[in-house]
Amino acid sequence: MIAVDWGSSSLRAYLLGDDGRVLATRRDPRGVLGCDGRYAEVLVELVGDWTGEIFLSGMIGSRNGWIELPYLPAPADAAAFATAMHRHEIAQWPGRGLWFVPGLSCGSSEDAVPDVMRGEETQLIGLAALLGAGRHLACLPGTHSKWAWLDDGRLGEFATVMTGELYAVLRQHSLLGRVMRDDGGFDEAAFVQGVDYSGTPGGLAHQLFGARTLGLFGKLSETAAPAWLSGLLLGHEIRHRQGLPAQVHLVGNAALAARYGAALAQLGIQGLAHGEDLAAAGLHRLARLRHLAAG
Repeated sequence: MIAVDWGSSSLRAYLLGDDGRVLATRRDPRGVLGCDGRYAEVLVELVGDWTGEIFLSGMIGSRNGWIELPYLPAPADAAAFATAMHRHEIAQWPGRGLWFVPGLSCGSSEDAVPDVMRGEETQLIGLAALLGAGRHLACLPGTHSKWAWLDDGRLGEFATVMTGELYAVLRQHSLLGRVMRDDGGFDEAAFVQGVDYSGTPGGLAHQLFGARTLGLFGKLSETAAPAWLSGLLLGHEIRHRQGLPAQVHLVGNAALAARYGAALAQLGIQGLAHGEDLAAAGLHRLARLRHLAAG
């Protein structure tokens, strides 16, 4: 079978063996926002020489993607996602199934603000299979990070935090960006200082100005300021999660997960990193539940 994690800015395709083992991986920069609606053509170009049913998750199943699927309400387990998958065919591959995975929503009651995810739910399904029974907290770092609870294999309540996008906006479109300079390195000491400062009084809107004033008084260099800002923002993101356990599972890009792990460690919490390939494991699990893959 073929597993495809198709996001807004890029996609990854995995050729899987019967046991779910990754046999080959391909990447493409043509995400949902970059392929001009040529979804079938992009898919054929990328995996046309691979055989098997194709399973797709991520923004490809969103309102801005190929086929919009409704969100499943949390809590939901892998069986619910498998049942809700939608089969599609394209003219290039008659009789061959393309299976789209729905996203997940929470907080949909009348007096609550809803939250949603697309793509991360498949990684969490893969993670849930690894962790088994019990209550676990996962963090999926990114432009819009997700914090999600797993309860005995079920995907429960979660929260989206726009820390990555906020960091980019501040760097590119604010006064703070003008006092920062990248030198290709990462200042771990400055990062830790930012994490620590996030716990002081005054709130984020006040603390952000520290990136400017510390530089004015020679306490923070232009090249250390980006790491300090990153630490400050991550510190706030973590501190505002309620009921944090002693251990958090980090899923995603290795470099970004390492940064989250460092911030968690500074706050006395252990971060356990898991690779991005959990999306492939999650899709294989859904295929098996629908009896569309061996294993």
